[in-house]
Amino acid sequence: MGMSLNMDVSATSFYESIPVIDFVEKFLNLGDPKRAASIQIMENDLIKLKKALRGVKVEVTHGESKRYKVTGITSAPTNQLKFLVEGKKEKSVRQYFQEKYNISLRYASWPSLQSGNDSKPIFLPMELCTIVEGQRYSKKLNEKQVTALLREACKRPSHKEESIARISLFNNYQNDSLAKEFGVDVKSELVCIDARVLPPPVIKYNDSGRDRAIRPRVGQWNMINAKMYHCAKVKVWTCLNFSSLSKQMAAGFCQDLINMCRNKGMDMNPSPVFPVWSSHSSQIERALSDVHHACNDEKKPLELLIIILPDFPGSYGKIKRVCETELGIVSQCCQPKQARKCSPQYLENVALKINVKTGGRMQF
Repeated sequence: MGMSLNMDVSATSFYESIPVIDFVEKFLNLGDPKRAASIQIMENDLIKLKKALRGVKVEVTHGESKRYKVTGITSAPTNQLKFLVEGKKEKSVRQYFQEKYNISLRYASWPSLQSGNDSKPIFLPMELCTIVEGQRYSKKLNEKQVTALLREACKRPSHKEESIARISLFNNYQNDSLAKEFGVDVKSELVCIDARVLPPPVIKYNDSGRDRAIRPRVGQWNMINAKMYHCAKVKVWTCLNFSSLSKQMAAGFCQDLINMCRNKGMDMNPSPVFPVWSSHSSQIERALSDVHHACNDEKKPLELLIIILPDFPGSYGKIKRVCETELGIVSQCCQPKQARKCSPQYLENVALKINVKTGGRMQF
């Protein structure tokens, strides 16, 4: 076949080209836009905004169309910011925009974007800035953003083929001057290669189950009547609840989960070493440490800690870091919305994860 050009289509996230005010309202989930102008941004939200907007290019909507790179966000609100005009007279940012541009700032209680450096800062009121389009977002995405990106990136093979063909046609390799100088001729058609579909392997499960061997169909199979090939043993476990679920509901979810583990063949103690612990999401490290030490004091080191996550996203990484790198606890995190539903399919999926984490093996 000779030399080939490998092309593919990938997806990534970009900043939406919208007014900075709209970005802040969405990012901090401020709610009613009419009330947002009077809201004072709290310090912890200010830290999040600095991380999100640092390095982003914005374009001002007043006067000449200029672009600036955001280096930070002021700690003081705009109505308290002052600077020297031509190095002589001190003037407030609010007064400056009123006198020079006849603009009355509505979001004066909000901080301003800052460009330049600390010795010569440039204050940019957020309501007069728009995010420049075409900027890649390289920071960590939240759960909803990841879902939206995956939904957009997941394309059928035929759609991907069409996209690649369009890119090849747009790049016009056949008339590329550099390719011609090297005597390279790039054809516009995709290469056709002979292929065959391999038969799926037989998946073996524990002999104690009704289904001992399963052959997947179209990449899928069901293990309702199967038991895990090598089942783990867990005698010391408990649950730590960071969500708004009641202790009774959390305990019911754990009992259903343990029953599913036992149904799949695991040797699970039906009773926890302690009843469900409930803690506020602001006390994650302390709560994990308290559970860990309480079990050690009873000379019953934890073999599994079931954790019901807080109702808002962002704490999973911290919980895993503390459990795995500081305390050495095997943990299984569960979403509170799934704990409320308590569907058999979800319980089965979590049971499979627990078996692997505690030394078992799903299939052979």
